[in-house]
Amino acid sequence: MTGRPAAYRRRPTDVVPLAVWALSVALVSASVVLNQADPAAARGVPGFGEAAWWWAVAVMALQAGALARWGDHPRAALLAVAAGVPALFVLGDAIGSGLLVVMVAAYRAVLARPARRLLPSLLGAAVLVALGVTASVVRTGAEGWIVLIGGPLQALAAVGLPAVLGSVLASRRDALDALAATAQAQHRERDALVQVAVERERTAMARELHDIAAHHLSGIAVMTGAIGRQIDVDPEGAKVAVAQVREQSTAMLRDLRNLVVLLRDVDNPPEPGGQVRMETLAGIDDLVARAEESGARVALEKVGPVAQVAASGAVGPLAQLAAYRVVQEALANAARHAPGAPCEVRLDAGEEGRVEVVVRNSRPDPGEVPGHHDPGYGLVGMHERAELTGASLRYGRTLDGGWQVTLSVPTAAGPSTSEGQDR
Repeated sequence: MTGRPAAYRRRPTDVVPLAVWALSVALVSASVVLNQADPAAARGVPGFGEAAWWWAVAVMALQAGALARWGDHPRAALLAVAAGVPALFVLGDAIGSGLLVVMVAAYRAVLARPARRLLPSLLGAAVLVALGVTASVVRTGAEGWIVLIGGPLQALAAVGLPAVLGSVLASRRDALDALAATAQAQHRERDALVQVAVERERTAMARELHDIAAHHLSGIAVMTGAIGRQIDVDPEGAKVAVAQVREQSTAMLRDLRNLVVLLRDVDNPPEPGGQVRMETLAGIDDLVARAEESGARVALEKVGPVAQVAASGAVGPLAQLAAYRVVQEALANAARHAPGAPCEVRLDAGEEGRVEVVVRNSRPDPGEVPGHHDPGYGLVGMHERAELTGASLRYGRTLDGGWQVTLSVPTAAGPSTSEGQDR
């Protein structure tokens, strides 16, 4: 861009004082013309070229200069321009022309600062205006009440009315600023809520991945341990175990893919070639079967019409997914913490109003030593799933030294409770 240097550019605020000075001079000139046409209409107004005329023009120029120079200091600017009013008493009835700059200064001052903080300055400016107007009234030869009330009324009009107008506009501006700030705060709050929701989704996805990977990798670890012992003494059995490891790996990849698809936008269809399988109570049969294929000793017991309850919709899909994941996590924990121990999965729909899912494992075999595992979030995930679906979760050690997890899923909405001890 091209243009004049910044030092030579006129500030936008300088235009107002210049316009006020030009308008004030124009009003005085109009009063002079009116006085020449009818001396009784504008008394005490000096003619063009007289010393009083030039004196008034110079004072008005000084007032405009003070308004421009001290625009950043509204109190000083208001008092400076008001101090020029007594010097304009030579204008007689035309002294009102010199009050225009006072009105602009008072309006600006109130816009810049609250009126209550400017009260001393406003009162001082009003006193100066009243003195100047009273002197001009006396100069015109007026007598009586006009001398007493003329100055205060002019001061009220020149200082009070702009102050009231400025206060109203300042209040409106503050209200608009408050609304804008509130809108920005609400926007930030929405962003924060979105961020929290995103973090929750990430946490949920991480726990889903943990459940899936832990279950399959636990089975793979058990099978690879068996392969290490079979490879020399039973090569054919080792080959079968390798095939089972391959099946477990493929199942893990399939489950991970299903999870990723479930987390996508529901409006986007799944990729061709695969139907996304939603884990339900009916899917626990396959879960137990895969665990048995991996070498774990798992038994499944069903009591009551489990399949009918699952298919009827009495247990919602989210609650069925929670039950599936609890069984999956419990079996993975048993494989990690009690390798070789027999497990029992029990689905009980015999009691009306709820479905109870129980996963119990015995203490590990004497020859099996549990490996070291860092604390995870399996039980925390179970807690949150139970709370989310209104289910009741209990877990803890059994009398024989094993571990039991019990999830009671209501077939109707009910309060969520969760109790037990950390594993």
